[in-house]
Amino acid sequence: MVKCFIAPSILASDFSNLGCECHRVLDAGADWLHIDVMDGHFVPNITLGVPIVDSLRKAVPRIEGQPKKNFFDCHMMVAEPEKWVAEFAKVGADQFTFHYEATKDPLALVKLIKSHGIRAACAIKPGTPVDVLYELAPYLDMALVMTVEPGFGGQKFMVEMMPKVKSLRAKFPQLDIQVDGGLGAATIPHAAKAGANVIVAGTSVFTAQDPAEVIKVLRDAVEDNLKAKGLDS
Repeated sequence: MVKCFIAPSILASDFSNLGCECHRVLDAGADWLHIDVMDGHFVPNITLGVPIVDSLRKAVPRIEGQPKKNFFDCHMMVAEPEKWVAEFAKVGADQFTFHYEATKDPLALVKLIKSHGIRAACAIKPGTPVDVLYELAPYLDMALVMTVEPGFGGQKFMVEMMPKVKSLRAKFPQLDIQVDGGLGAATIPHAAKAGANVIVAGTSVFTAQDPAEVIKVLRDAVEDNLKAKGLDS
């Protein structure tokens, strides 16, 4: 069974009020929090690191018996992701998403992540062919298809990435497939139809007058398409 998860990107939140911002979108129906970690090397921007995730986990604690509630989806846009696994697992990451382009041995990294008791995911940039994930996918908890160039929020959705999602869904029908970049009411039909079930949305959720309505629009589109594909049961 494939479930829909809506994961607002905190990159689009008010960082001066981060804990409250996270609770605001979770209360509006978000499933996960997407935490963009950028190091200024793999991508040109710098965002946040271990101390902020540590503080945020204290403000948004895990709920016993509900492993997918208050879920920290850490998107690691960093060079040498291997050296960050232990620290992020320690401070509360639930999933560690590394970039295929940032490691020499992706399978070893997946095994390292899982050895710390958290979910392992792999992301690919727009310029990376999807077939690099085919051998790795059976070991992954999630694959992330970037629909913008990583590094900055608020970019335009790249619909030409949807064949990658379709290919992954066809080959790995039970895999969690995430899309990240430019997702909102106008673009969600493309992602949902292609087969994505984990939706990262930053600006469209955090700047909305009614985040709950935006989250509902995203969820309805995904769930309708999962049902049409027979993946919801």
